[in-house]
Amino acid sequence: MTIGRGIDRPDEISTGSDTHISTTETAAALPVGRVVRNARIASIPVAFAGRRAIGYGKRALGRSAAEVNRDIRSRTAQHIFEVLGELKGCATKFGQLLAIYELALPSELAEPYRIALGRLQDSAPAMLPSTVHAVLAEQLGRDWRTNFLEFDDRRAAAASIGQVHRAVWHDGREVAVKIMYPGARESVLGDLDQLRRMSALLGVFVPGADVAALTDSVRAGILRELDYAAEAASQRAFADAYRDDPEFRVPDVVAQQGDVVISEWLDGTPVPHIIASGSQAERDRVGMAMVRFVLDGCTRTDLLYCDPHPGNFRVLPDGRLGVVDFGACCRWPPAGFDGLALDYCRAVFEGGPTDLEAASRRHGFVADDRSFDVDALFAAVLPCSEPLRHKTFQLTSPWLRRQVVRATRPKLSNVARQCTIPVPFTPFARSSLTIIGALAQLGTEGAYREEIVRSLPVLAEVFDRLDQQEPRPVDLATARERRARRITAS
Repeated sequence: MTIGRGIDRPDEISTGSDTHISTTETAAALPVGRVVRNARIASIPVAFAGRRAIGYGKRALGRSAAEVNRDIRSRTAQHIFEVLGELKGCATKFGQLLAIYELALPSELAEPYRIALGRLQDSAPAMLPSTVHAVLAEQLGRDWRTNFLEFDDRRAAAASIGQVHRAVWHDGREVAVKIMYPGARESVLGDLDQLRRMSALLGVFVPGADVAALTDSVRAGILRELDYAAEAASQRAFADAYRDDPEFRVPDVVAQQGDVVISEWLDGTPVPHIIASGSQAERDRVGMAMVRFVLDGCTRTDLLYCDPHPGNFRVLPDGRLGVVDFGACCRWPPAGFDGLALDYCRAVFEGGPTDLEAASRRHGFVADDRSFDVDALFAAVLPCSEPLRHKTFQLTSPWLRRQVVRATRPKLSNVARQCTIPVPFTPFARSSLTIIGALAQLGTEGAYREEIVRSLPVLAEVFDRLDQQEPRPVDLATARERRARRITAS
C-alpha cells in the first residue's frame, strides 16, 4: 500500500515501490566510499602544511608574521568546514561539536573557525531535484506526488544526514519534508566503524575512562538518529505533551515512511538570527525558554532532548518557541539520577573534596581502584558551579571558554584524565554541553537554579540552605597546600 489520501494512521503506511536511485545520483549526493572520505579528511593537514610553506615565502617577501598566520587560519578554517560539509554524516556532527571546542581558543584565533562553522550547515551540497524525486519514489511510492498539492524542489534547510523541503500536503497543511541523503546510512556506519577502531587510542588521553563502553554508547546514540521511525515517535510524544502550550510549539508528524519524515511547517525566526542581532532581552527570554524545554520535556515525556543547538529552535510570530528535529532523543532519567544530583550538590555546595571523592566513586565517575587528585577535581568543579550559586547568572562565551580550557588542558596532571562518564549519562553530557554552548552564544542571563530545582525538586533543600548562609570565599589555598603535601609524599 502506498502513501495516499486514504491513510488514517500515517505510521502504518508502507511502499511496494521498486523505484531505485541510480549509482551516479547517489554518489553525487554524498561521498560514501571509505577511500574517498578518508582522502577528503586527509587533505586538511596536507593543505595546512602547504599553506605554512607558502607563508614562509610570504614572510620572506615582507608580509608580517601576524598577517600571514591570520590568513593561514582563515583559509584552514574554511577548508575544514567545506570538507566536513561535503562529507555530511558523522563528519558534520563533528563539525557541530567544534562549536564547543572553538570556545577554548582566544577570540582572535577562534573567529575564522566560528565564521566557517556558521556556514557549515547551509553550505552542504544540495541534492539535485532528480535525486530528491527518486528518493521520494523509492520511499513513498511512484505516485508520491499525489500526496502533495505543492512540492518545492529547492531545499529549505540542510542537516547532517538529510535535507528539508517545503510542501503543501493534500489536506492543505504546509509541511516540512525531511529526506535522508542517499548513502548517508552507509557513510555514517563506516564513520562509526572508524571511530570504534580509533577508540583504543583515546585510552592514552583518558586512562580513567572505559573508552570502549563510551564509544559504543556514542555509536548507539548516532544510530538512533538514522531511525526516522523512532524520530517520528519521539516527535509525536513531544507534540502531544506540548499541544496548546502557551510557551512552546512542537509540529505534528503528518506522515513517516522509511527515510522520509513529513511534519507540519513552522514559520519563525531561527535562534541563530537572535544570536546575531537580537536584543539582550530577546536573548535572555529565548535562552531560558530553551533550558525550560529541555528540563521540562523530561518530566512531560520521559524523554531527554539531546540536541538543543540553536538551529533546532525558532521564535514563532505568536512569541512561542518552536522546536524541530527529534532524532536525538532517549529515555530519561536513568535509575538513581535524583540521588546522583543530590549527592553532587551536597558535596559541591555544602561539603568539600572528601565528599566530592565519595560521590564520584559512588556514582561511577571514578573507578574504585583508581587514585586521583580530588583536591584538583574540587578546584575544577567549583567554578563550573557558579551559575547555581546565584539566583541569576549570565552565561557568556568568555566564562565558558575558561571552563573548557581547564577541562581540556592536555597535561598529564589534568585530573579530567582520571575521570570518566558512566555510560547511562552520555546523552545527558551531550545535551548539557550543547545547551550550555548555545546559552553562552546568546549571553543569556537568567534564573538557572530556579529552572533546575523546578525539574529536580529534591535539590531545593540544598539551595535553601545555601541562601541562608553568609557568603564566604572558597578556600582554595588549603586545597592547594594539601595537594602539594600529597605530591611530595608520593
